[in-house]
Amino acid sequence: MVRLVRESFAVVEPHAEKMAELFYATLFSIAPATREMFPVNMEVQRSRLLRALVHIVQMVDRPDDLMPFLRQLGRDHRKFGVVTQHFEAVGMALLSSVKQYAKQAWTVEVERAWAEAYTIMARAMLEAANADDNPPWWNGTVVERHRLGRDLAVVRVRPDYPVPYQPGQYLSVEIPQRPRMWRYLTPATAPREDGLLEFHVRAVEGGWVSRALVTHGELGDVWRIGPAMGRLGVNRESGRDILMIAGGTGVAPMRAIIDHLSQWGENPRVHLFFGGRVRSDLYDLENLQAVAASNPWLQVVPVLESDSPLPTAERGTLADVVTRYGAWPNHDVLVSGSPGMVRSTVSRMLVAGTALDRVVYDPFTVD
Repeated sequence: MVRLVRESFAVVEPHAEKMAELFYATLFSIAPATREMFPVNMEVQRSRLLRALVHIVQMVDRPDDLMPFLRQLGRDHRKFGVVTQHFEAVGMALLSSVKQYAKQAWTVEVERAWAEAYTIMARAMLEAANADDNPPWWNGTVVERHRLGRDLAVVRVRPDYPVPYQPGQYLSVEIPQRPRMWRYLTPATAPREDGLLEFHVRAVEGGWVSRALVTHGELGDVWRIGPAMGRLGVNRESGRDILMIAGGTGVAPMRAIIDHLSQWGENPRVHLFFGGRVRSDLYDLENLQAVAASNPWLQVVPVLESDSPLPTAERGTLADVVTRYGAWPNHDVLVSGSPGMVRSTVSRMLVAGTALDRVVYDPFTVD
């Protein structure tokens, strides 16, 4: 099954965007009621589908990684009001669209493999959704907003009830300015007793939600916040030190993990490379350096691609700088940032000799 799914998806992948368009057109034809679950502009949703498919295909022979991801997806989809018959329609639309672009690679055996794989996926998602006693989402009110620049803001949200998450995980949010456009944001602090959530939001090009958050968000806005997802985190009992690689606002999950670790006096050694193109991208550097000054287990290395008056900064891309130090064979590696930065950094590290099973990153880091 694994081989057939991967080989046929390799044929489809060059046509992935068209396949995603066909998938949603087929889904809305089979189950018209599902159209109301999605925004008018489907560009981000199609991109998210492709990233999920790629991630699942990559992990299809690693059930210990795949099953937690699918269970998280199942719990997350409760916010859409997804029920069993929707999964049936999704399966039909998925197989139909993959078949269309697999062409001659689509055989009876391939169809059987995809059907088996989807059945496993859907069962894991449904079981997790049905077993979850939490609400499908939490309401939260924006209580603070700070513009750090033209395209960057720190937003603090107080949920009506504390949202359960682990430091490093991300949450889906829906804002009143963009209904039905759920986007993923990562809390930049560990869970607090008062439940307050802090988000660092960069307005990205073509980002309908991120731009609305930075430029049009207001105090008192009520957000809907979905359940936690993601694999980034630190096992303090593993005996291994930690390498963190963060680009721009990708530092948020690292900051949450560091915030969590700082409650203990002894921790694994944490080496954080915090990078960006220009100095303003390292917006949280001073805060991180202040934490490092009082926590000897933490070392923070700024990285800049352009010339900068920052004398302590390493010069180059994060991939360049991190791999100059070698393969980091004795570290657990956490990577967060734009999809391009994550791809290039992970690829370079694997070439340098870093073991794949030591590298963790999440597929939904930027929308």
